Amino acid sequence: MKESIGDRLFGWANAVILVFISIVTIFPLYYVLVVSFTSPSEYLDKMGFVFFPEQWTLRSYEYLLSTSSFKDSMLVSLFLSTVGTALSLLVTAALSYGLSRKRLQGRKLFQFLILITILFNPGLIPPYLLVRDLGLMNSIWSLILPVLTSGWYVILMRSFFDSIPVELEDAGMIDGCSDAGIFFKIILPLSLPAMAAFGLFYAVSYWNTFFNAILYINDNTLWPLQLVLRNMLIDSSTAVGGAVAMEMMSEQQIPAQTLKMAAVVIATLPILLVYPFLQKHFDKGVMLGSVKG
Repeated sequence: MKESIGDRLFGWANAVILVFISIVTIFPLYYVLVVSFTSPSEYLDKMGFVFFPEQWTLRSYEYLLSTSSFKDSMLVSLFLSTVGTALSLLVTAALSYGLSRKRLQGRKLFQFLILITILFNPGLIPPYLLVRDLGLMNSIWSLILPVLTSGWYVILMRSFFDSIPVELEDAGMIDGCSDAGIFFKIILPLSLPAMAAFGLFYAVSYWNTFFNAILYINDNTLWPLQLVLRNMLIDSSTAVGGAVAMEMMSEQQIPAQTLKMAAVVIATLPILLVYPFLQKHFDKGVMLGSVKG
Protein backbone atom coordinates (compact mmCIF):
# COMPACT_ATOMS: atom_id res chain seq x y z
CA MET A 1 0.00 0.00 0.00
CA LYS A 2 1.59 3.26 -1.19
CA GLU A 3 1.94 6.03 1.35
CA SER A 4 0.72 9.48 0.48
CA ILE A 5 2.83 12.61 0.93
CA GLY A 6 0.75 13.55 3.97
CA ASP A 7 1.46 10.14 5.60
CA ARG A 8 5.20 10.56 5.00
CA LEU A 9 5.20 14.06 6.43
CA PHE A 10 3.27 12.84 9.44
CA GLY A 11 5.79 10.02 9.97
CA TRP A 12 8.78 12.38 9.69
CA ALA A 13 7.13 14.86 12.06
CA ASN A 14 6.57 12.08 14.61
CA ALA A 15 10.19 10.98 14.29
CA VAL A 16 11.49 14.53 14.81
CA ILE A 17 9.24 15.06 17.84
CA LEU A 18 10.27 11.73 19.40
CA VAL A 19 13.97 12.48 18.84
CA PHE A 20 13.54 15.90 20.45
CA ILE A 21 11.71 14.43 23.46
CA SER A 22 14.43 11.77 23.81
CA ILE A 23 17.17 14.40 23.82
CA VAL A 24 15.31 16.54 26.36
CA THR A 25 14.85 13.45 28.58
CA ILE A 26 18.36 12.00 28.28
CA PHE A 27 20.42 15.21 28.36
CA PRO A 28 19.86 15.97 32.09
CA LEU A 29 20.97 12.44 32.96
CA TYR A 30 24.00 12.80 30.69
CA TYR A 31 24.90 16.18 32.20
CA VAL A 32 24.69 14.81 35.76
CA LEU A 33 26.97 11.91 34.83
CA VAL A 34 29.49 14.11 33.01
CA VAL A 35 29.74 16.75 35.73
CA SER A 36 30.25 14.08 38.40
CA PHE A 37 33.39 12.88 36.54
CA THR A 38 34.72 16.36 35.72
CA SER A 39 37.86 17.54 37.51
CA PRO A 40 37.31 20.48 39.92
CA SER A 41 39.75 22.76 38.08
CA GLU A 42 38.09 22.18 34.70
CA TYR A 43 34.62 22.70 36.15
CA LEU A 44 35.65 26.01 37.69
CA ASP A 45 37.49 27.14 34.53
CA LYS A 46 34.42 26.47 32.36
CA MET A 47 32.07 27.98 34.98
CA GLY A 48 29.95 24.85 35.10
CA PHE A 49 29.27 24.50 31.35
CA VAL A 50 30.82 21.08 30.76
CA PHE A 51 29.43 18.90 27.99
CA PHE A 52 32.39 16.53 27.63
CA PRO A 53 35.26 16.78 30.12
CA GLU A 54 38.82 16.84 28.88
CA GLN A 55 40.02 15.23 32.09
CA TRP A 56 37.95 12.52 33.76
CA THR A 57 38.38 12.03 37.49
CA LEU A 58 36.84 10.11 40.38
CA ARG A 59 37.76 12.74 42.93
CA SER A 60 34.17 13.66 43.80
CA TYR A 61 33.24 10.00 44.31
CA GLU A 62 36.36 9.34 46.37
CA TYR A 63 35.60 12.26 48.65
CA LEU A 64 31.94 11.35 49.12
CA LEU A 65 32.79 7.74 49.92
CA SER A 66 35.48 8.87 52.37
CA THR A 67 33.09 10.91 54.53
CA SER A 68 31.52 9.11 57.46
CA SER A 69 28.16 10.88 56.98
CA PHE A 70 27.74 9.68 53.41
CA LYS A 71 28.89 6.14 54.18
CA ASP A 72 26.53 5.93 57.15
CA SER A 73 23.61 7.11 55.00
CA MET A 74 24.41 4.48 52.38
CA LEU A 75 24.43 1.74 55.02
CA VAL A 76 21.10 2.99 56.39
CA SER A 77 19.51 2.97 52.92
CA LEU A 78 20.98 -0.46 52.21
CA PHE A 79 19.50 -1.78 55.47
CA LEU A 80 16.12 -0.28 54.66
CA SER A 81 16.10 -1.72 51.13
CA THR A 82 17.12 -5.24 52.14
CA VAL A 83 15.54 -5.85 55.55
CA GLY A 84 12.53 -3.64 54.84
CA THR A 85 11.83 -5.28 51.48
CA ALA A 86 12.18 -8.79 52.93
CA LEU A 87 9.80 -8.05 55.82
CA SER A 88 7.32 -6.26 53.57
CA LEU A 89 7.23 -9.14 51.11
CA LEU A 90 6.74 -11.66 53.92
CA VAL A 91 3.89 -9.71 55.53
CA THR A 92 2.22 -8.84 52.22
CA ALA A 93 2.44 -12.40 50.88
CA ALA A 94 1.18 -13.98 54.12
CA LEU A 95 -1.74 -11.55 54.40
CA SER A 96 -2.64 -11.87 50.72
CA TYR A 97 -2.50 -15.66 50.83
CA GLY A 98 -4.76 -15.79 53.85
CA LEU A 99 -7.31 -13.48 52.23
CA SER A 100 -7.29 -15.57 49.06
CA ARG A 101 -8.51 -18.68 50.88
CA LYS A 102 -12.26 -18.88 51.58
CA ARG A 103 -11.79 -20.98 54.71
CA LEU A 104 -10.40 -17.94 56.58
CA GLN A 105 -12.93 -16.78 59.16
CA GLY A 106 -13.72 -13.07 58.98
CA ARG A 107 -12.24 -12.86 55.51
CA LYS A 108 -14.70 -10.25 54.25
CA LEU A 109 -14.18 -8.08 57.33
CA PHE A 110 -10.41 -8.06 56.85
CA GLN A 111 -10.82 -7.21 53.17
CA PHE A 112 -13.12 -4.34 54.07
CA LEU A 113 -10.64 -2.97 56.62
CA ILE A 114 -7.82 -3.15 54.06
CA LEU A 115 -10.00 -1.42 51.48
CA ILE A 116 -10.61 1.44 53.93
CA THR A 117 -6.86 2.07 54.15
CA ILE A 118 -6.80 2.49 50.36
CA LEU A 119 -9.78 4.84 50.19
CA PHE A 120 -9.01 7.07 53.19
CA ASN A 121 -5.66 8.63 54.04
CA PRO A 122 -5.21 9.48 57.76
CA GLY A 123 -2.71 12.26 57.02
CA LEU A 124 0.49 13.01 58.91
CA ILE A 125 -0.55 13.44 62.54
CA PRO A 126 -1.94 9.92 63.36
CA PRO A 127 1.16 8.10 62.01
CA TYR A 128 3.43 10.51 63.88
CA LEU A 129 1.54 9.98 67.15
CA LEU A 130 1.63 6.22 66.61
CA VAL A 131 5.39 6.19 66.02
CA ARG A 132 5.95 8.45 69.05
CA ASP A 133 3.78 6.37 71.39
CA LEU A 134 5.48 3.15 70.26
CA GLY A 135 8.84 4.64 71.20
CA LEU A 136 10.20 4.45 67.66
CA MET A 137 11.35 8.06 67.37
CA ASN A 138 14.99 8.27 66.30
CA SER A 139 14.91 4.58 65.40
CA ILE A 140 15.54 3.08 61.99
CA TRP A 141 12.48 0.89 62.54
CA SER A 142 10.30 4.00 62.31
CA LEU A 143 11.09 3.96 58.58
CA ILE A 144 10.02 0.31 58.16
CA LEU A 145 7.18 -0.66 60.50
CA PRO A 146 4.67 2.13 59.61
CA VAL A 147 4.96 1.27 55.89
CA LEU A 148 5.48 -2.47 56.25
CA THR A 149 2.71 -3.29 53.78
CA SER A 150 0.34 -1.62 51.37
CA GLY A 151 -3.36 -2.30 51.02
CA TRP A 152 -3.16 -1.90 47.25
CA TYR A 153 -0.31 -4.44 46.99
CA VAL A 154 -2.25 -6.85 49.21
CA ILE A 155 -5.28 -6.69 46.91
CA LEU A 156 -3.14 -7.25 43.80
CA MET A 157 -1.18 -10.14 45.29
CA ARG A 158 -4.38 -11.74 46.54
CA SER A 159 -5.63 -11.88 42.96
CA PHE A 160 -2.46 -13.74 42.06
CA PHE A 161 -2.94 -16.29 44.85
CA ASP A 162 -6.54 -16.77 43.70
CA SER A 163 -5.17 -18.25 40.47
CA ILE A 164 -3.22 -20.98 42.31
CA PRO A 165 -5.30 -24.18 42.40
CA VAL A 166 -6.52 -25.29 45.83
CA GLU A 167 -5.71 -28.88 44.81
CA LEU A 168 -2.02 -28.13 45.34
CA GLU A 169 -2.74 -27.40 48.98
CA ASP A 170 -4.74 -30.61 49.31
CA ALA A 171 -1.81 -32.56 47.89
CA GLY A 172 0.52 -30.91 50.38
CA MET A 173 -1.78 -31.76 53.29
CA ILE A 174 -1.91 -35.39 52.16
CA ASP A 175 1.92 -35.43 52.20
CA GLY A 176 1.87 -34.14 55.78
CA CYS A 177 2.58 -30.42 55.27
CA SER A 178 1.29 -27.93 57.78
CA ASP A 179 -0.25 -24.62 56.71
CA ALA A 180 3.13 -22.93 57.14
CA GLY A 181 4.81 -25.69 55.16
CA ILE A 182 2.32 -25.31 52.31
CA PHE A 183 2.88 -21.54 52.27
CA PHE A 184 6.69 -21.67 52.27
CA LYS A 185 7.27 -24.85 50.24
CA ILE A 186 4.47 -24.70 47.67
CA ILE A 187 2.88 -21.25 47.42
CA LEU A 188 5.96 -18.99 47.60
CA PRO A 189 8.03 -20.95 45.01
CA LEU A 190 5.10 -20.62 42.60
CA SER A 191 4.89 -16.88 43.30
CA LEU A 192 8.33 -15.76 42.13
CA PRO A 193 6.98 -13.39 39.41
CA ALA A 194 4.71 -11.65 41.91
CA MET A 195 7.38 -11.55 44.61
CA ALA A 196 9.94 -10.11 42.18
CA ALA A 197 7.57 -7.40 40.95
CA PHE A 198 6.44 -6.29 44.40
CA GLY A 199 9.96 -6.71 45.75
CA LEU A 200 11.17 -4.17 43.22
CA PHE A 201 8.36 -1.78 44.17
CA TYR A 202 9.18 -2.08 47.87
CA ALA A 203 12.94 -1.81 47.32
CA VAL A 204 12.57 1.40 45.30
CA SER A 205 10.22 2.83 47.92
CA TYR A 206 12.59 2.07 50.81
CA TRP A 207 15.62 3.28 48.87
CA ASN A 208 13.88 6.60 48.12
CA THR A 209 12.73 7.13 51.71
CA PHE A 210 13.33 10.65 52.94
CA PHE A 211 10.06 12.26 54.09
CA ASN A 212 9.46 9.86 56.97
CA ALA A 213 13.08 10.34 57.99
CA ILE A 214 12.46 14.08 58.24
CA LEU A 215 9.53 13.41 60.59
CA TYR A 216 10.95 10.65 62.77
CA ILE A 217 14.77 10.87 62.66
CA ASN A 218 16.72 13.62 64.40
CA ASP A 219 20.05 11.79 64.63
CA ASN A 220 21.95 12.52 61.39
CA THR A 221 23.83 9.22 61.70
CA LEU A 222 20.52 7.48 60.94
CA TRP A 223 19.63 9.61 57.94
CA PRO A 224 19.02 7.60 54.75
CA LEU A 225 20.91 8.47 51.58
CA GLN A 226 18.01 10.31 49.98
CA LEU A 227 17.69 12.69 52.92
CA VAL A 228 21.40 13.54 52.73
CA LEU A 229 21.04 14.03 48.98
CA ARG A 230 18.00 16.27 49.53
CA ASN A 231 19.95 18.47 51.92
CA MET A 232 22.77 18.70 49.40
CA LEU A 233 20.50 19.73 46.54
CA ILE A 234 18.26 22.27 48.26
CA ASP A 235 21.09 24.15 50.00
CA SER A 236 24.11 25.18 47.92
CA SER A 237 26.20 25.49 51.07
CA THR A 238 25.43 21.97 52.23
CA ALA A 239 27.28 19.00 50.88
CA VAL A 240 27.28 16.09 53.30
CA GLY A 241 25.71 17.88 56.22
CA GLY A 242 26.87 21.16 57.72
CA ALA A 243 30.35 20.78 59.18
CA VAL A 244 31.41 18.33 56.49
CA ALA A 245 30.58 20.91 53.82
CA MET A 246 32.87 23.49 55.44
CA GLU A 247 35.65 20.93 55.57
CA MET A 248 35.10 20.14 51.88
CA MET A 249 35.31 23.76 50.75
CA SER A 250 38.28 24.66 52.93
CA GLU A 251 40.49 21.59 52.50
CA GLN A 252 39.40 19.58 49.49
CA GLN A 253 38.67 22.45 47.10
CA ILE A 254 35.99 20.40 45.34
CA PRO A 255 33.03 22.35 43.88
CA ALA A 256 29.80 21.54 45.67
CA GLN A 257 28.07 21.04 42.30
CA THR A 258 30.29 18.12 41.27
CA LEU A 259 29.69 16.50 44.65
CA LYS A 260 25.94 16.88 44.20
CA MET A 261 26.07 15.23 40.79
CA ALA A 262 28.22 12.39 42.11
CA ALA A 263 25.76 11.86 44.96
CA VAL A 264 22.85 11.71 42.48
CA VAL A 265 24.69 9.05 40.43
CA ILE A 266 25.46 6.98 43.54
CA ALA A 267 21.85 7.23 44.71
CA THR A 268 20.50 6.16 41.31
CA LEU A 269 22.97 3.41 40.43
CA PRO A 270 21.78 0.57 42.75
CA ILE A 271 18.24 0.50 41.35
CA LEU A 272 19.60 0.57 37.79
CA LEU A 273 21.82 -2.42 38.60
CA VAL A 274 19.10 -4.46 40.31
CA TYR A 275 16.36 -4.01 37.69
CA PRO A 276 17.96 -6.10 34.85
CA PHE A 277 18.12 -9.16 37.11
CA LEU A 278 14.43 -8.86 37.99
CA GLN A 279 13.18 -7.89 34.55
CA LYS A 280 12.16 -11.38 33.43
CA HIS A 281 10.03 -11.81 36.56
CA PHE A 282 8.89 -8.19 36.54
CA ASP A 283 7.36 -8.55 33.05
CA LYS A 284 5.14 -11.33 34.37
CA GLY A 285 4.42 -9.67 37.68
CA VAL A 286 3.07 -6.47 36.15
CA MET A 287 0.25 -8.52 34.60
CA LEU A 288 -1.15 -9.34 38.03
CA GLY A 289 -4.86 -8.76 38.21
CA SER A 290 -5.26 -8.47 34.44
CA VAL A 291 -7.95 -10.31 32.52
CA LYS A 292 -6.58 -13.53 31.05
CA GLY A 293 -8.28 -15.66 28.50
